Amino acid sequence: MTGGFQEWVRLKPGVWSAEDQQGRLHLFQRWGRCQALGALSADDRALLRSLAEGPITVGPELELLKTLRAGGWLEITISRHGDALYTLCPVSPPAVPEPVAGDLVLSRFAIMRREEAELLLESPLAWAGVRVHDPEVARIVAGLAGPVHEPLTPDDRLGHRVRHDLRVAGLAVPACGEEETRRELRQWGPHELWFHERSRMRDRLPADRGWGRTSWGKAAFAPLPARHEGYGGAGVRLHRPDLAALRLTDPSLTAVIEDRRSARVFDDERPIDVRQLGELLYRCARVRAGYLLDDQERVDRPYPSGGALHELELYPVVRTVAGLEAGMYHYDPRAHRLNLVRSAGPEVNRLLAAAAWAAATRERPQVLIVISARFGRVMWSYSEMAYALVLKHVGVLQQTMYLVATAMGLGACALGGGDSSAFSAATGLDELAEASVGEFMLGSGAAG
Repeated sequence: MTGGFQEWVRLKPGVWSAEDQQGRLHLFQRWGRCQALGALSADDRALLRSLAEGPITVGPELELLKTLRAGGWLEITISRHGDALYTLCPVSPPAVPEPVAGDLVLSRFAIMRREEAELLLESPLAWAGVRVHDPEVARIVAGLAGPVHEPLTPDDRLGHRVRHDLRVAGLAVPACGEEETRRELRQWGPHELWFHERSRMRDRLPADRGWGRTSWGKAAFAPLPARHEGYGGAGVRLHRPDLAALRLTDPSLTAVIEDRRSARVFDDERPIDVRQLGELLYRCARVRAGYLLDDQERVDRPYPSGGALHELELYPVVRTVAGLEAGMYHYDPRAHRLNLVRSAGPEVNRLLAAAAWAAATRERPQVLIVISARFGRVMWSYSEMAYALVLKHVGVLQQTMYLVATAMGLGACALGGGDSSAFSAATGLDELAEASVGEFMLGSGAAG
C-alpha cells in the first residue's frame, strides 16, 4: 500500500548483533529475545550496518528486509514529499489481524501521550506503537474515537493509509469486535492492563525504555532519607515486648497461619489497648538496623522490602484504644513511638467510615492502620515497576500484621481499598510524594 508514500526503515533501538563460531549472525534484544539470521552475504551485512546507523529507504523485495520486518526488528517511518508523517515502532513480531468489513474504532486500551517533542500512540495489546510527526495524523486518529465517523473519500490517501496501519498494528479494532464481546478483554480496565503490561519483564516493553533498578534519579535528585520528617503533635512512647520470651510462648507458625481469619467485628466493651498496639507495631514494623549503600540509606525491618528501601509508613487511626486518645497518629519505627498527626474530628471520621464501607460492615474499626508510601524512596532507583513493587510490599506487610495479630489474639482485616483523598486531607501531604496505598483494620476479638 504505497499511494505516493515512502517508507524509511531502521533497526529499532536496543537491538544488537553477534556472530557465532560458524560465522552466523544473530540479533538480540534484552531479556533473551534473539533471532538467527544465518551466514549473511557481504551485501546483507552492509545493509544491516546501514539499518543500525539510521533510517534508509530500500526496496521491500530484499529477503533480509522481509526477515527483519517479520521479526519486528524494524521501525518504519512513513513520509510524503520528504516530510515524515508517522513511525511504526514494533515491540514484538507483527500479528496479522483478521480482515474487517465494518467500521473501525480506536482500541479502548490505546493511549496517546507526549514523549519529548512528539505524540506517541500505544496499546498494551498492539504489536507496534505509532510516533506521530504530523498533526494531520493526530486528527485522523481522533476521528476513530467512535464507530460513527466521517467516511473517507477515495482521494484521502493519508486517511486510508493511517487507518490501515493502525488496524495492522492493533491500535484500531472492529467497532463491535472482541474488545466488546470477549470476556478475557472485557474484564480488564485500561489502566489495569497497562499497569500489568509495563510492570512485568516482557519483550513487548519498548527496548529503549529503562526497566527495573536503573537509578535514573541519581543524575538529577538527591535520594530521600530513610526517616520520615517528624510531625509536631504530641508523642506517645510505646511498649517494647520481650522477643526472647515470645520465642518461647508464641504459637507456632503453622498454628497462626491456619488460625488466621479476617475479623470485621470487634468487642468495644473490651477494646484493644495501647500496650497491644505498641507490641504489634514493634513486632511488625520497627527499624532493626540501618546502613548506607550506593548513596542511599537502607533499613532493616521485620518484613522484606526491595533494595531494603522500606518506603512504607504506618498511620494508626484510632477510634477506641484503651490508654490512647482518639485521633490519627504516625508511627516512628526508629524511636518506636506515635506522633499525633490530627486529633479526632471529621477528617479522622472520614477515614474510619471509608474503612467500614470497604469492609462491607456498619461498624467502624477500633484502629485503622493506614499504610502510605513515600514514593521517592523506590522511584529514585526503579523504573516502570516501582509502584508494582510498592504494592507487593503492602501485601507482605499486611500478611505480617495478620500473623502477629493472630498470635496476639487480636482481630484483624486487610482491606482491598481505601480513601486516599481522605488521607491526604488529614495529613496535608502531596499525593505525588506520599499517599495511602493500603489499609488494615485492627481491634480486640469479638465477644463470645
